Amino acid sequence: MTESESDVAELGTILGVWAHPDDEAYLSGGLMAMARDHGSRVVCVTATRGELGTPHPEEWPPDRLAAARAEELARCLEILGVDEHHWLGYRDGGCAAAPAPAAVARLCDVIERVRPDTVLTFGPDGITGHPDHQAVSAWTTAAFESSAPPGARLLYATFAERRTSSWGALNDSLGIFPPGYPIMTPGHRLAVDLVLDARTAARKVRALAAQETQTRELIAVMGVGRFTAWVGDESFAERPVPVPDPRR
Repeated sequence: MTESESDVAELGTILGVWAHPDDEAYLSGGLMAMARDHGSRVVCVTATRGELGTPHPEEWPPDRLAAARAEELARCLEILGVDEHHWLGYRDGGCAAAPAPAAVARLCDVIERVRPDTVLTFGPDGITGHPDHQAVSAWTTAAFESSAPPGARLLYATFAERRTSSWGALNDSLGIFPPGYPIMTPGHRLAVDLVLDARTAARKVRALAAQETQTRELIAVMGVGRFTAWVGDESFAERPVPVPDPRR
């Protein structure tokens, strides 16, 4: 077993909570595949069907895109070996305005049923600053604090600082990240830092390619080889443990 495989095996039962279809694969596809190969349970939760996620709204009106992305996510998760998935049913772009207590309560219910050893989600920055991502991070953090089993870990997806030299210029040219994003994390602050082996990286790319409404054009522009290298790292930082206020 490689060091990366050992790191993933130690995560135990994994629950990932994400905003849109493809978030789970971009940020944790390799990790999920490795965990399933090891025999670990992996459960995925998706808040919305991503019905606004297109530069071609005339071709992909919201209802049509929602149905397509649901089918694409099912194929993606099948490739990764993940057979437990839950939709929260929120509207794309509407998570920040949704009643947070109700969303947190729903995630508490999932956590209580799954009893995860590790919960994965966005950090407070939301990776891209997307309000849906940030809302899902806040919901998941609150639900974790309320309902996670003793000893469970909450890990926030992030980008390793070492990626800046290799991919900073490309990220800027793609226009995926707004100014100031992505926020990079120094290596010493990473709890899990995976450089995917060739087989796992190729599997992750197949899973992402299954979400073709989101990835077909990008893969065509970048080429499979460059795209594979671009998505070949997955990194997570431990949620800082809140410091008790001594005045309370």
